[in-house]
Amino acid sequence: MAFSNAPLTDIAVNLTDKSFQADLDQVLDRANDAGVREIIVTGSTLEESRQAVELCQRRPEMLFSTAGVHPHYSRDFDAGTLDQLRRLSTEDCVRAIGETGLDFNRDFSPRPDQIHAFEQQLELACELQMPVLMHERDAHDRFVEIISHYRDRLDKAVLHCFTGDKAQLYRLLDLDLHIGITGWLCDERRGAHLQPLLKEIPADRLMLETDAPYLLPRDLRPKPKSRRNEPCHLAHIVGVAAQHMGIGAEQLARQTRRTSLDFFNIRPEAAPEPVEK
Repeated sequence: MAFSNAPLTDIAVNLTDKSFQADLDQVLDRANDAGVREIIVTGSTLEESRQAVELCQRRPEMLFSTAGVHPHYSRDFDAGTLDQLRRLSTEDCVRAIGETGLDFNRDFSPRPDQIHAFEQQLELACELQMPVLMHERDAHDRFVEIISHYRDRLDKAVLHCFTGDKAQLYRLLDLDLHIGITGWLCDERRGAHLQPLLKEIPADRLMLETDAPYLLPRDLRPKPKSRRNEPCHLAHIVGVAAQHMGIGAEQLARQTRRTSLDFFNIRPEAAPEPVEK
């Protein structure tokens, strides 16, 4: 699906993943050629959050980042981790706390550790009045219970990679959360239920993402031999989403980009419109 001239923002890319080490510059060039003007580099551990800042310094006009600890790694979260995240958050490129949240599907970290790390990072986001990027899998009720306690003090909050049902979506929207949608939407086996839900998300709360290198859109043709997802495939996700919403792909691209830039406090002058070819 050709869509290279529309400006896009990818709100969650794991660029510190080792699969990008050998050809990162080419990956970013392909993203730019596909219309992706801004990428939010996700911090999943303290070390990856530091690496994300270093990557942003290489392409400051395109890359911004988060600083946080994913629930998978929350067993190692302590007071020192929180202090270092607080210091990292002073970097200009860091625009949100996270990725934080709960993952009761794999339980790579004990649930009490996940809850503690999640609450500590929400406290930090409240303290700094920074947006927060969140993850939730098979933990909806506990997630909603926790976020409800902090929501009045939080600036802005997004649940990225939403894959839930209508009832769950409505609970999140009632909490004034933003919603991130990935290429899960393009999987006819697992993601078809998301397609009618797109129209239920207010225009100023919907953001789109690849979550690369994960979640390669299942209907992408031709598929890359590596099976690695890249931010350049965001254009495909936008096209599929727009089709199910009954609007133009360029309209959706500009709408979600505007929402994303506002959420991450990215100034228009730091994110110029692409030059028409």
